[in-house]
Amino acid sequence: MQQEWRYVYQIYLDGSISKAADHLYITQPALTMAIQKIESNIGMALLDRSTRPISLTPAGEVYVQTAREVLYLEQDLEKQLEDLRILNSGTLCIGGSHYLNSYILPDVLTGFTRKYPGIQIQLVENSSAALAEMLSERQLDLTFNCNPKFLMNFKRHPAFLDHVILAVPAQDPINERLSRYILTGEDIASLKHLFPETPVVSLREFHDHRFLLLSPGNNLYERSMLMFEEAGYEPKVLMKISQLVTAYHLAQHALAATFVCDRLISPEDTSLCFYKIDSVHTERLFYILLPERKYTPFPVRAFIQYFAETTIGKSVTQPIH
Repeated sequence: MQQEWRYVYQIYLDGSISKAADHLYITQPALTMAIQKIESNIGMALLDRSTRPISLTPAGEVYVQTAREVLYLEQDLEKQLEDLRILNSGTLCIGGSHYLNSYILPDVLTGFTRKYPGIQIQLVENSSAALAEMLSERQLDLTFNCNPKFLMNFKRHPAFLDHVILAVPAQDPINERLSRYILTGEDIASLKHLFPETPVVSLREFHDHRFLLLSPGNNLYERSMLMFEEAGYEPKVLMKISQLVTAYHLAQHALAATFVCDRLISPEDTSLCFYKIDSVHTERLFYILLPERKYTPFPVRAFIQYFAETTIGKSVTQPIH
């Protein structure tokens, strides 16, 4: 990439001339002079210096989009040459939420690294929305997502299904009244909740209950609110939590009811009663998402193939373990 393009692109990434200068290993006055020269040659301002962080003008947006495309072409060329130079090696940066990194990926990564010991893996943990943004900037090679509003922006491959279950503390009196609907941890592990004959319960039965919900922006929060809308009431929210696993553990300590995913539930869990909810929003199909690029590096292709061989066949009928 031409040095001038790199300068503007780095300021866009950092939102600050001083931070960009640090990343570029030049002084701030030198970077400021370089940007002024570029703007003088173009005849238009590229940066809106009145905002904090610094933002792009319309001309700057066009300039950065071109710079990004050039950078991505250079990255693709570098990856393609690297694949030719070093067979079955390379690097792979995977983004996942705590749920994915702790409950879905461990066995997959163990098997993958045994098959491809020359591939170095970096695992990044963040929210799904943040990971989608990182993927769009190619700070990741791939991530996982089930949110339709993100799926259309990326290349995607079906990965696995999970199912949303309502978890209620075992000592809650409602469990006695709804005993015919209760599923145990063992039932979930044996996939009883996926059998068509397993009875479903309406969320309306829990109208007076307090709930632990995930924070807005999380796909499970959005699905929960859609289910409450179907049930015709606003939930009594005791607490909003950023991590699914944390909500599950708090429910185990009888704080309140919450929604969990079937892949989290231990067959030995007797602290909670589980319910199959009557809603179309309980099934989630996760995809592996990739940035749009002309060339997909070997480590990414190898991971997608390995995931499909070891996981896709299990995604509907059994847990990933």
